[in-house]
Amino acid sequence: MIKNFQNLVMRASKGLVSCTLLTLSLSAMAQDSQSDTLSLTPYKATYTAYKWDDDVGEASIELSKLGNNQYSLLYTSKVSKFFLSDKRSEHSIFTVNDNTVVPSQYFYDRSGTGPDKALKVTFSHQGNGKINVENGNTFDWNGEFDNQIYRLDLAKQLAEGKTSLSYDFVNYRGELRHYGVEVVDNETLSLPYGKIEAVKVKLIRDSKKRETFAWFAPSLNYALVRLQQFKEGDEQGDIKLKSFTEL
Repeated sequence: MIKNFQNLVMRASKGLVSCTLLTLSLSAMAQDSQSDTLSLTPYKATYTAYKWDDDVGEASIELSKLGNNQYSLLYTSKVSKFFLSDKRSEHSIFTVNDNTVVPSQYFYDRSGTGPDKALKVTFSHQGNGKINVENGNTFDWNGEFDNQIYRLDLAKQLAEGKTSLSYDFVNYRGELRHYGVEVVDNETLSLPYGKIEAVKVKLIRDSKKRETFAWFAPSLNYALVRLQQFKEGDEQGDIKLKSFTEL
């Protein structure tokens, strides 16, 4: 019985973190009305993670500017339930060129209950372009994003009124993936941050076992304010905005 309970909690913890990794990286973003250049506003957002209606941890996203057109996007999370724990981080280094987010390097690290994992992905723009996964595969680069920064473009597209989108990217396992995104509703949410109007979207995968919904707030330049994921009808995690600060 104890072993079965441990397995149940482990699946819940993994589902919660997978949920955050899929969508916890949208930035505060605005389109400069005087030019065609993408304008990113540095910020920090914090989130509370819930499972079984309990507070099981926290996550944060921080966007900072490194230099001319170069940025850093850092995601961290730490969740625990009873004797199980999971700590993760994703770090993207990228540039903005001609109104497009261009990946440079991506780092992923995971520790806690179960096997630890680390990954580094480098995007080379020389010649025809390559994606190099450290200790893994090498792919031709055809404009794919990394696991985080495709969501920066998503925020921009939502601000422009788009309702159906698709993205190709390299996930945190070093695999090529394709997701669709569809706007499904507009809702008023009550969050630890407070009440806020948000656009609800659904992530479209090839697999029908998982469903992911995310909410983005126009008043915060379409930053992520809530994330909820289900697997075969069972809720795996619910992530809600706690604080948001422009830097």
